Amino acid sequence: MATSGTWHQTPTAQPEYRRVFGPAILVLSGMQLLMVLDGTVAALALPRIRDSLSLSESSANWIITSYVLAFGGLMLLGGRLGDAFGRKRMFIVGVTLFTLTSLLCGLAWNEPSLVIGRALQGASAAIAAPTAMALVATTFAPGKARSQAFAIYAAMTGLGSVAGLILGGVLTELSWRLVFLINVPIGLLVAIGAVFVLRESQGERLALDVPGAVLGTLGCTLLVLAVNEGPNGWTRPIVVGSFVLGALALAAFIVVERRAANPILPFVLFDNTSRVAALVAILLASMIMMCMAVFISLYLQGILKYSPIQSGLAVVPFALGLGIAAAFASKLSLMIQPRWLVLAGGAVILFGCLYASSIATDMPDYFPSIGLPVVTIGFGVGLAVIPLTLSVVAGVGPNEIGPLTALAQVAQNLGGAIGLVAVGAMVTSRALSQGGTTGPVEAMNPVQLAAQADGYGLAFACCAGIAVLAAIVVLFMRFTPEEVAEGQAAQEAADAGMSVDPED
Repeated sequence: MATSGTWHQTPTAQPEYRRVFGPAILVLSGMQLLMVLDGTVAALALPRIRDSLSLSESSANWIITSYVLAFGGLMLLGGRLGDAFGRKRMFIVGVTLFTLTSLLCGLAWNEPSLVIGRALQGASAAIAAPTAMALVATTFAPGKARSQAFAIYAAMTGLGSVAGLILGGVLTELSWRLVFLINVPIGLLVAIGAVFVLRESQGERLALDVPGAVLGTLGCTLLVLAVNEGPNGWTRPIVVGSFVLGALALAAFIVVERRAANPILPFVLFDNTSRVAALVAILLASMIMMCMAVFISLYLQGILKYSPIQSGLAVVPFALGLGIAAAFASKLSLMIQPRWLVLAGGAVILFGCLYASSIATDMPDYFPSIGLPVVTIGFGVGLAVIPLTLSVVAGVGPNEIGPLTALAQVAQNLGGAIGLVAVGAMVTSRALSQGGTTGPVEAMNPVQLAAQADGYGLAFACCAGIAVLAAIVVLFMRFTPEEVAEGQAAQEAADAGMSVDPED
């Protein structure tokens, strides 16, 4: 994984694979597919989980948030564990723990058991995900084989998103528990396969910044808890105490990171204003994506009474729009400044979210009232997110790719968690102010359902507001197409196994 500003890649002890298609890429991309599927199906199954366990809106949010917070907060430490103790070894540990915690989630008997299971699942993914990516780099030979392996690995994200919408709907229709239990046989196959087909590799063994990882994750979790509980009374001890303790934990995190010999968050990465703007914009964009994924599912199933299968299929056009825009954006980023593409994407998102918020209480038909904004917002997200991702590594050398891409993944995960809880708190407050309730949707009367629909309308309006905020942030992002091209070349060089030594 990344050190403080330098990317080290130690060769494997055995010859690398020169052919991509085989058991090794199936194992590595299988875990990536598993994690993407898990995130998608969990959001889709959330309405059924909420009703089954009689959860309130704020309680249900923790089923998503606990996973994302643990995943994002511990990901950098997870990568360091692979460097220190062996990537194959830690990958197997991560996959095995992910499988066991998926079993716990599938057998959960109440809210605490499910939330704890999801948090442990996120922590397991934080070990498996970065070590899997490092293993792709060390398992396959530099050049064409490694580039193809990374392409297949990345393709699992798009495939998992679409497959999750369809498979998740089918499984949820049978039982929401199946969306977690399906991970068990797949996880076992991946873990067993890893034992036999992957080769051990190890990076430079450096001191682990455990205090930094714990303090950062704890601080974010406490602040999210305070915001989540706020609508039920902002002066309650649990809210005030969580705010204070969360702020203290983050302050301690900053102190620890500045003094650590090998910090998980090197502050040198924040010296470039344009790069900071790109990372903040990624955090804001992930807020929009997480909120849209969760609240569209809740709206379709809770208000319009769609089945899980219908809900999943209804959102497939989002992935279609995103994919089309992403193909254009990756090429246009080499011709015009990325910030203009992000601004254009933000404008599309703004239009789609405002339209969705305006019709939320109308009980509309799927097309065009729902289908059109879904595909429109997806197109806007693709147009904005791809240039942001490219901008994170714009103008850098191969030795800086590792820490920057890892930091972008952390921003993406934490942004989703923070956005879901913050917007969820506003949804709950709006619904309560309109005569709604925090009880299960299936028990609501028509007045309470209308109030809940109004709350979901506010969620879509909040996404529009976040899009405006992201547009303001990217005005400070001044990367040129030439710098983006330089970053892409550095990414290809890093994927091909080239390492830049700081002494050179």
